[in-house]
Amino acid sequence: MEVVAIHQISPDQVILFTWGFVTVNATLVYTWLIMAFLVAGSYLVTGQLSTDRQVSRWQNVLEVIVSGIRSEIGDMVKEGADSYLVFIGTVFLFILASNLFTFIPGYVAPTSSLTTTAALAIMVFFAVPLYGITKQGILGYLKEYFQPNFIFFPFHVMGEFSRTLALAVRLFGNLMSHEKVVAILLAVTPLLFPVVMQVLGLLIGLIQAYIFAILAMVYIASATQSHEETGHETNRNHK
Repeated sequence: MEVVAIHQISPDQVILFTWGFVTVNATLVYTWLIMAFLVAGSYLVTGQLSTDRQVSRWQNVLEVIVSGIRSEIGDMVKEGADSYLVFIGTVFLFILASNLFTFIPGYVAPTSSLTTTAALAIMVFFAVPLYGITKQGILGYLKEYFQPNFIFFPFHVMGEFSRTLALAVRLFGNLMSHEKVVAILLAVTPLLFPVVMQVLGLLIGLIQAYIFAILAMVYIASATQSHEETGHETNRNHK
């Protein structure tokens, strides 16, 4: 087993150890740590849920987060916000936790790796048709790709791929650039200014998690909204 820890531009290039053909880099390790933190935190909080007036502080925090996410989803869809809550909430919390831990010395946010942001974007890429097919049926969903006529089919397909790429690159670029700026400032300036930048970085991490989750929800809503509007219009015509 060979241990290597050389800091490079991307956490993908920070090789923690290799064992035969298996290579474990910082991106994998910190992603596992974030997932373990979220799973353990969820287990500890939800294991003591109460319906009484007096609830734990962590349950209050959890209820605020869930209510906030549900409210944001409800602003974009007419009904069924809870059906999107698990996916959107999980993506949001993973990105948020990944970004907020950057104040820990030696930690590298896995979201500053293009492989991680690409994986998140691919999840959204597959979630869009899955939710669309669930709402419309496979024929109803595929029909949208041929609107207003069949000539627009390749443009719709290219649009799906381009917005997936945009999701991955936007999150990766914003977080990586911030981390590199902070690293440079820590090396060449006194203590106070980098601390301010770190606080600003936490705010940026929150904003980026919010933007990614909102965009994912917009894409999913667009795959179901037209069908819902058509159904409502049909019902009105029958009346």
